[in-house]
Amino acid sequence: MGKLGIQLYSVRDKTSKDFLGTISELGQMGYQGVQFAGFFETPAKQLKQVMDDSGVISAGSHTRYDMLLDEHLMQSLEYNHTIGNELIICPSLPEEFKGSVDAFKRAADSLNEIGRKCNDQGFTFGYHNHDFEFSDLGSGKRGFEILYENTDPNFMKMELDCYWALHAGFDPLEIIKQNRNRCVSLHIKDMKRVEGKKVSTEVGQGELDIQALLKEGRECGVDWFTIEQEDFDKDTLESAYINLTNIKELI
Repeated sequence: MGKLGIQLYSVRDKTSKDFLGTISELGQMGYQGVQFAGFFETPAKQLKQVMDDSGVISAGSHTRYDMLLDEHLMQSLEYNHTIGNELIICPSLPEEFKGSVDAFKRAADSLNEIGRKCNDQGFTFGYHNHDFEFSDLGSGKRGFEILYENTDPNFMKMELDCYWALHAGFDPLEIIKQNRNRCVSLHIKDMKRVEGKKVSTEVGQGELDIQALLKEGRECGVDWFTIEQEDFDKDTLESAYINLTNIKELI
């Protein structure tokens, strides 16, 4: 069974005020890992100490595309090495890489090179999708397919955001099955409809078949089942606790 983590963007209102204290609280709550979405200029050694004291490890680090280039990449890898993180994830693409087959092919070339450099330094590199990658580009191709067809499986892995796949009209379970050798992390984010609008909600309270996703993820060796939530009708830490409780019950 993969480990249970939380993407810290889910509690961004808390981390923006007390980054280290929020990590401690999530560790006390029972999360095995936290996935970063920025470090708030925190010294790496200080962060690592708080993680150790809180009993959490890194479930990956979402690192902006511009911070994955040239000297920025080496600086990012040095920081992540210090905190014990081995999974680097590009969370999205700049506008220049969207909207056409050629644009996505250029993105694939760049991501593949980033992945090669990460691999050389002992890191795993992956890409995190939203919904735009599933748009029809008018050629029978979609950006999601192009990215993975044009990158080396050894250099670029997959962090599938199950919510955004379903949001775009695709079955995340089938995507996992088709990419068993590349899927290293799943964003477990449930989806419901409010007045016709698709929004995220606590695990087990929406449309995703969470149990089936967990089962398939276990069978193909997914390392991290990482909870994420973007929309709330209660305190974000309360939602984090509900998410963890519900996913443990489903397991």
